[in-house]
Amino acid sequence: MSLLDPTQSYTFSKYFELRFESSELAEEFGYTLHRQELQFSPFEGTLPFLDDLKHRIQGVLPYVALTSELAKREILISPVVTELIRFTRAELRIEYPLKISNLLQGSLDYLLRQDSTHELLVSEAKRDDLESGFTQLIAELVAIDQWEKAPNIPKLIGAVSTGNVWQFGTLDRPTKHFTQGLNAYLVPDDLEPLMRILVGVLKGCTIHQ
Repeated sequence: MSLLDPTQSYTFSKYFELRFESSELAEEFGYTLHRQELQFSPFEGTLPFLDDLKHRIQGVLPYVALTSELAKREILISPVVTELIRFTRAELRIEYPLKISNLLQGSLDYLLRQDSTHELLVSEAKRDDLESGFTQLIAELVAIDQWEKAPNIPKLIGAVSTGNVWQFGTLDRPTKHFTQGLNAYLVPDDLEPLMRILVGVLKGCTIHQ
């Protein structure tokens, strides 16, 4: 039985509210999904901004109540994304509107593209619900996969974040197969490995699955 009503319209954020299982939504669009740890080849060069970024986040956290999505976005997610684009010079689109069909439409929270060859999608998970956030990420990555302006690359990479926690997912485009990463990265505790993965993704480092 179909999950979706083809006569209705669905936005990316609607998939978060509907709370479908990630694997079921993937199958609805003709994709498969499995869960495992994702092993990235991190960027191994110098990250001169890293210590300052960590100190800034740690210095602010005692004075901010992270009880709203806006607070988490401004204090935890935006600083990470901002330093990422400053270092990589990747192009950033915030709340980027995208419509493929009535089933695949909405705004992408953060879409980063490096030299038209590497792309990273970051989606904010509302209400600290990573699982529903990943379901929304599935819909967004399917939309990018079907988007005529998407870069001609075999693998799409996305991340879902509550601000405090980040998790990754990949889409192998030739096989139409998603991998939902089981690894979790905490901010600020795991900021260095997280940033090395994010920089590595935009610089085309290898993913080992």
